[in-house]
Amino acid sequence: MKPVRLPAAATLALPRWGLIALCLLYILPGILRRDPWKTDDAAGFGIMWTMAHGSMADWLSPNIVGLAMPNEAPLAFWIGALLIKLFGWLLTDAVAARISTLVFFALGAAAVWRTAFVLGRRNEAQPLKLAFGGQPAAIDYGRTLADGALLIYLACLGLLLRSHETATPALHVSLVATTFYTAACLFDRPNARAAVGLGISLGMLVLARGWTVPLALFVAMLVLAVARYRESLRGLLIITTPVTLVMPLLWLLALRTLLPGSEVADAWLAANLKLLSVPRLSNVSFLAKTLVWYSWPAWPIAAWAVWAWRAQATLHVTLTVSGILALILLSLLANSPKDHELLALLPPLAVLATFGLPTLKRGAINAIDWFSVMTLSAIAGFIWLGWIAKQTGWPPKLAGNVFKLAPGFQPEFNVFALVIALATSVGWLLLLRWRLGRRPSVLWRAVVLSTGGLVLCWLLLMTLWLPWLNYAQSYASVAGEMRQHLPADYRCVDTNDLGSAQRASFAYLGELRFSRPGDARCDLLLVQDDGLRKRGAQMKKIEGDLTLLWQGRRPADRHEFYRLYQRNSR
Repeated sequence: MKPVRLPAAATLALPRWGLIALCLLYILPGILRRDPWKTDDAAGFGIMWTMAHGSMADWLSPNIVGLAMPNEAPLAFWIGALLIKLFGWLLTDAVAARISTLVFFALGAAAVWRTAFVLGRRNEAQPLKLAFGGQPAAIDYGRTLADGALLIYLACLGLLLRSHETATPALHVSLVATTFYTAACLFDRPNARAAVGLGISLGMLVLARGWTVPLALFVAMLVLAVARYRESLRGLLIITTPVTLVMPLLWLLALRTLLPGSEVADAWLAANLKLLSVPRLSNVSFLAKTLVWYSWPAWPIAAWAVWAWRAQATLHVTLTVSGILALILLSLLANSPKDHELLALLPPLAVLATFGLPTLKRGAINAIDWFSVMTLSAIAGFIWLGWIAKQTGWPPKLAGNVFKLAPGFQPEFNVFALVIALATSVGWLLLLRWRLGRRPSVLWRAVVLSTGGLVLCWLLLMTLWLPWLNYAQSYASVAGEMRQHLPADYRCVDTNDLGSAQRASFAYLGELRFSRPGDARCDLLLVQDDGLRKRGAQMKKIEGDLTLLWQGRRPADRHEFYRLYQRNSR
């Protein structure tokens, strides 16, 4: 028997304008007024910027002004570079590249919504018919489930930072969501169009992140088709497989043809192979520690959905669970698992979790609500208190800690940012009043506070704290200082252990001309020392006839130190 029994009143969909406004409040903060940060954000921007201002070789082989990036596939950077070409003259290159995150997010959000809608309108997912009628229509039920899936997706903690970075993970998670959408269409109504769509999604996934994730998903769908949906097997084998291979093969063929003698293709294939290893206990520990918070609140509701639907092997359970299991197995086989690799789990978890919403008990819903209210309200209050301390010096101890983390930072007051932060905080209070006062019976009520509270905290950080975060996370200050000490007639700069994010930041913010493969030895040398706060750590010894032009570091970072030398003998 189906575990769902509810009236039509419970399937009231969110207003379209409200859902779109929530998505915009989620993704827009941080696009403007933000420098590339010292993470994958700066490195990803560096590849996009190099492509936009480089040659065909730069477009075919991802690199950061000459530093090869063999682990990276090019699709996300092609999109960012194209946006720099189109809008860089108007918005600056950094802002134009960051528009790519808006494009990637819109793709992923739409795919999650559509996946839940396709699966939710199927007969097997519909609630039981009530004795005297009044059950929801199939379309209305599907839309409500889709709204719930999108809210859960936005509430996942792991998605928040990664979806705002100009790097591959933002596109990767969206293409995984697109893959599940096209797979749902294929298993729901097998036809050539759906099979082609799945092949395009998988092919783009290869071009975005490599072949390991799309291969794992394809194998999971192939097993599912053999076990339960044989009518989809023909389309998977005859149409999806060749379509998947076309785009990555075209890129590899272009590399072989247009860059003869280049080892980029071989290096990329080898780097993908090195991602896999034998299962290790450390991987299990990593998953257990990271996935619990990374996929909150999706995973507990998804686990409940599996339990609630355990008696029926419906498509919304079998498709998402098979994909989740394949991705977890891939994480266990990872050579060196990273948190952003778990992003691929968020779309299927969100879709599966929304089918658990209609079966949640009132006590579970209240627990999720109160956890969200207490936790996120406390975080928002602390963000406000910290901002007050930063601006006024009170409370003195908190203000001292703020400036200790960013020595030399000078607070600035922005009326527009303050108005937005106040308006968002008032909106949060109104949402609390509506949810806790009226106690609506709609399905998505259990997750609306989690999503709204997360959006509130992110928006407060991107308005009240953005200058401080830029100061602490950007290389703008040290790049500007270094630029002032560059000789007017220097040819290029060699590097020693300079990281990818630093190279991208210094090239863009400091206008340094780094050496490229095949260049003769440059007249300048930039050295990076790391981990200097560790006991016994010393700066590297550099040999040769060199003159020190400049040395320094970011005020907010005591671990990294930079030295710029000029070679006296050429």
